[in-house]
Amino acid sequence: MRPRKALGQALAAALLPLLALTACGSASGTASGTAAKAQPVAQGVDPNRDAVSQEQKVDAIAALLPADLRQGGTLKVGSSFGTPPSAYYPDPAAKKPAGLDVDFTDAVAKVLGLKVDREDAAFETILPALGSGRYDVGTGNFGVTAARLKTIDFVTYIDDGQGFAVRKDNTTLTDVTQLTQLCGLTIGTGAGTTFETTLNAQKHLCTDAGKKPYTVQSFAENGAILTSLQQGRIDAVMSTINGLRFQAAQPAAGTRFVGEFHRLDVGFAFKKGSPLTPAFQAAVNQLLKDGTYQRILAKWGTEGSAITQSQISPPEHP
Repeated sequence: MRPRKALGQALAAALLPLLALTACGSASGTASGTAAKAQPVAQGVDPNRDAVSQEQKVDAIAALLPADLRQGGTLKVGSSFGTPPSAYYPDPAAKKPAGLDVDFTDAVAKVLGLKVDREDAAFETILPALGSGRYDVGTGNFGVTAARLKTIDFVTYIDDGQGFAVRKDNTTLTDVTQLTQLCGLTIGTGAGTTFETTLNAQKHLCTDAGKKPYTVQSFAENGAILTSLQQGRIDAVMSTINGLRFQAAQPAAGTRFVGEFHRLDVGFAFKKGSPLTPAFQAAVNQLLKDGTYQRILAKWGTEGSAITQSQISPPEHP
């Protein structure tokens, strides 16, 4: 058997694409498209399954678009790529994207009769670029938060959020839903993310309860989170619910999802006051109506993130 350190390093190298979970944060970790090839093996998940091509343009919905976009016919999309199931490259050499964000963007564009001009962009650059007009819409599994709503409008399409995972052989943490269950432990997360912000802002909950506070260890490179978890240098990981669930379904990952902390709506992002939001909302609701929505979620094993109706800039979940 290999020493634990060597095993941890090998697992981290193999599973780096599965840890760059940036849905609710601003640190992207590995540069887009440079990660090792990752083949999802979660039951029922098939990145090659077609869930979108049958979608057709709906003239009444396309008519909601501004005239210049209808005439131009091309939607400029800034997309953050990293990991399944959100958005990633099954084969980085081929640069053919896959994931929930990719499928939903492509399906909405079909309803609207638009072509997609997708640019692979760093997560933290997308929202600022919406205001400059570089992109019409941004995707990156962006969670709808009160802070973002000050400058960004959203059209929701799934429900995701913040969750926890541990090493598979950890028998102490089994159902984590409160931060006070982590008191005295070391929690790993991405630097500059909303996970880091949440953990640091609520450390007082442990001291308020008379317990030793947890320690937050932040990582600029997300692959280092898995290495640290496997080597026992951190006790748990806080990241996206869908990402951690997907990771735990990979037999080689050696992780276990242990609970949800805070759910967030996830949406297409637009500059504040964008005239595109009514058309996008109607298009997502069309996908819900015609069954494409359900096919996309089933393709990625994320049925638990289904919504019943798309909304424009709803308040953050309490």
